[in-house]
Amino acid sequence: MNMLVLCCLFPLSLLAGQQDLEMLLKELDAVIECKDSYILPKEKELSELRLRLKNTKNNRQKYELCDKLFTAYLHYQADSALSYVERKQELLPFLDEPVLEQELIINRAEVMGVMGMYSWAEQLLSQIKPETLTLELLGYYYRTVRANYGWFADYLINKDLKEIYEHKAHIYRDSIMLTTKPGTDHDIVEAEKLMVEGEVDKALDMLCRLSENNPDLRQQAFINYTLAEAYDLKGEVDKQIYRLALTAIADLKFGTREYASLQKLAYLLYDKGDVDRAYKYLTCSMDDAVACNARLRFSEVTEFFPIVDKAYKLKEERGQAIRYGLLCFASFLSLALIVGVFWLYRWNKKLSLMRQNLSRANEQLRLVNHELAQTGKVKEAYIAHYLDQCVAYLDKLESYRRSLAKLAMASRIDDLFKAIKSEQFIKDERKEFYQNFDKSFLELFPNFITSFNELLMEDDRVYPKSHELLNTELRIFALIRLGITDSNAIAHFLGYSLATVYNYRSRMKHRAKGDMDAFEQEVMNL
Repeated sequence: MNMLVLCCLFPLSLLAGQQDLEMLLKELDAVIECKDSYILPKEKELSELRLRLKNTKNNRQKYELCDKLFTAYLHYQADSALSYVERKQELLPFLDEPVLEQELIINRAEVMGVMGMYSWAEQLLSQIKPETLTLELLGYYYRTVRANYGWFADYLINKDLKEIYEHKAHIYRDSIMLTTKPGTDHDIVEAEKLMVEGEVDKALDMLCRLSENNPDLRQQAFINYTLAEAYDLKGEVDKQIYRLALTAIADLKFGTREYASLQKLAYLLYDKGDVDRAYKYLTCSMDDAVACNARLRFSEVTEFFPIVDKAYKLKEERGQAIRYGLLCFASFLSLALIVGVFWLYRWNKKLSLMRQNLSRANEQLRLVNHELAQTGKVKEAYIAHYLDQCVAYLDKLESYRRSLAKLAMASRIDDLFKAIKSEQFIKDERKEFYQNFDKSFLELFPNFITSFNELLMEDDRVYPKSHELLNTELRIFALIRLGITDSNAIAHFLGYSLATVYNYRSRMKHRAKGDMDAFEQEVMNL
C-alpha cells in the first residue's frame, strides 16, 4: 500500500518540479528583456565614483577610488578596469607604501585573465614573492592564480594541457582556504575541493546548508553556480538547470557582463530541445562578452553558437513556411471576399464600404511590400559586391600563381626567389582591400565622418586627406561602429600591432567632447 502511494506521488512531485523550473526560466526571460534597466544602477555607481575621483585632491583617496573603480569595472568593462590600474600606478610614487606595487601586479594579472591574456597574467604573477605579502594580499594572490589557471584550462583544447592547468588550479585551493577566514567563501572553496576529490555528496550537503542559511545575494550566486557544477557531476540535469538559472538572474541583476552561467544554461536547454531559449541566452552572453572584452566567454559562446544558430534558423524557416501557407490561404480568402463583395454589391450597397476598406488595406500592403523589395535589393547589391571581390581576388591569386610557375618552368630561380620574397603583391592587395572596405562602409554610413567628428572637441577633429576615403583613426572606429571592439581583432584586420591600436583608441578617447568612458559606445550608436 505504501509503495502504491509513493508511485502516485512521484509523478506529482516531478510535475511540480518542472513547473517551478519553467516559472524560473520565464523570470530569467523577463530579466533579459529588461537587462538595460539593471545596467542603469551600475552606470550610476560608476558615474558617482568617477565624479568623486575628479573632485578629490588627496592622493591616498584617489588611489582608493581608483581601486573601487577597478573592481566595479573588472567584470563589466575590462578595458576600463585596466585603465584604472594604470591610474593607480601613476599615483604610486606619491604614496610611501611599497606593498602596493605587489597589489598592482596582481590587479593587472587579474584583468589580463578576464581579457583572456592568460600567458601574460601568468608572467605577471610569477613576479610576486608570496613571502613578502600581507595575509589579505596573499589570499588575493592565491585566488587570482587559481582563477587564471582555471580560465586557462577552460580555454585550452589539448586534453593533456587542460588536465595540467586544472591540477594547478586545484592545488591552490588549499592555499586559499588557509588565507580565508571561516565563513561562506571558505566553505565554497572547500566544497569545490571535495567535488574535485570525488566527494560530491559531501559537497552538496555543505552547499545546500549554505544556500538555506545565507541571505547575501552575491554569495548566493556563487553558491548556486557551485551547486550547478555538483549536480553536473551527479548527472541531475534539471537541478543543474535550476541552479544555473538562479545564478544567471543574479549575474544580470548585478550588472555583470563576464559570466559563464547563461551560456552553460543555453547548452543544456539546447540538448533538451529548447532552441529558442538557447539562441536567446547565447545571443545575450555574446553581447555581454563583447561589451566586457571577455575573450574566454566570447570564445565559449562562438564555439557553440553556429550550431544553435543553424537550428534556430531552420526552425524559423519552418515557421515562415507555415506563415507563408497561411498567407496564401488568407490571400485566397481575400480574393474570394472581393469577388463576393462584387456580386453582392447589386443587392447591398452597405457592403461597398467594406470593399473600400479592404482596398485601402491592400494598398498599404503593396507599399510595405515595395519597401521590403527595396531593402532586399540593397542587401543583394552588397552581397553581389562581396562575391565580385572574392572572385576578383581568386583570379589575382591564380594569375600570380601562373607567373610564379612560368618563372619556375623557365628555371629563372633568382627571379622566382625575388618574386616570392617581394611583399609588393600583398601590399597592393591590402591597399585595394582597405579602399574597398572604406567605400563599402561609407555607402552604408555616408554621414559617419561628420557624426564621428561631432563627438570630438573642435580642435581635435579628424578628416581624411584628399586622396583618402578613411584614414587610420577613422578606419579603427569604423570597425568599432560595425561592432568589432576587440583590439586584437582590429589589429589583425588592419595589420597593426596591438599597442598601436590601443594607443589610437586611447588618444581618441581623450579627444572626446563628452565622457571618455562612454565615447566608444557613442560611436557604436552613430
